[in-house]
Amino acid sequence: MNQVFEFIINSRKAFIQLIDGLTIEQLNKIPDGYNNNIIWNFGHIVVSTQTLCYVRTGILADASSVKYNEFYRKDTKPTYTVTEEEVAELKAIALESIEKIKVDYANGVFSNITPFATSTYGVEMNSVEEILITTIGHDNLHFGYSWALKKGLEKV
Repeated sequence: MNQVFEFIINSRKAFIQLIDGLTIEQLNKIPDGYNNNIIWNFGHIVVSTQTLCYVRTGILADASSVKYNEFYRKDTKPTYTVTEEEVAELKAIALESIEKIKVDYANGVFSNITPFATSTYGVEMNSVEEILITTIGHDNLHFGYSWALKKGLEKV
């Protein structure tokens, strides 16, 4: 599992590099024909992994402890202009939350989870290992969306 955690962290560092190369205006820009922006895609991966690991598994009762969840959870879209301070906090949480999950994994926190089906794919998640492997694909899907959105910004 160390390789899985390492891959998630390295992927998130690549996403942070993409973000670092853009202005706050570019991060908040919703191109015509789209319903979200680059920072929403990044915020979404930040809250999703925490929610899947701790809430959907039954470890936590609800997502109230997942900061920014109400703004970036599934089926949301940008409703306000994100500040540079929020971007900085999201970048920190993106890495810190994975480190916390890694420690909790090592300490056996996820040994008895309640299986659940993902709403996107309808696939049952029976272990935290399955959740973390799915996280790799999910994070990189949103990284790809953001990369495409960035390419669209360059044409403007």
